[in-house]
Amino acid sequence: MNVAAHLQPVNINSPNSQRINEILDTLPDPAINGQACPRKTRTEIDLILLAIEALELGGSEAILSLAEELDLKGIIKNRVNLWRMRASNPMRKAHSRRPLDILEAKALVVIACYIARRLTVTIRQLLTIYQQLAQKQIPLEQNLRLANYLERFRAHFKSRMNYRRSGVIALNSDDKLDELAINLLGKLLFCTGTTGMQRYWISLFDGEVD
Repeated sequence: MNVAAHLQPVNINSPNSQRINEILDTLPDPAINGQACPRKTRTEIDLILLAIEALELGGSEAILSLAEELDLKGIIKNRVNLWRMRASNPMRKAHSRRPLDILEAKALVVIACYIARRLTVTIRQLLTIYQQLAQKQIPLEQNLRLANYLERFRAHFKSRMNYRRSGVIALNSDDKLDELAINLLGKLLFCTGTTGMQRYWISLFDGEVD
């Protein structure tokens, strides 16, 4: 049994630019110097997208498809452009010094939250399974659905992150990566709640505002 959930098309009627601008405008501009996102923000956004890729076998394609459906292609133009945005995460092997600007970050967060909403049932089920196994002190790999998600997340993380970076060195065991993967599931579920998108966005800048 595979944990991956099939993403159905977003139930919206070809949103126009005005609608998307309204969505982006619901995410307040943080009180930071300039228009470049802080390190924490860049890292968190990339990791939440990594969790989505572990949940959904076609996660990267889903991100690009949703960018088109939501009329965000002016910001997330193509696969290379998306990769460059995510490479702003300093934990990555292919880290570039290209900044991630606020508008790009908003677009990625909007997409992550839309996908999380489509995967709400799957996310809830995996978190419930985790809690039940943890309470009974049963190894997580005993549940195939959860084990599949955790295995894919570890594989994605290990193949893309630079283990010479301090933040990555701290995640030097499967147990620690599993803990991170579960934590990210919790954040994805948080995104699905009332005003979840806005609250998650604000949380990305906690401790970073001027």
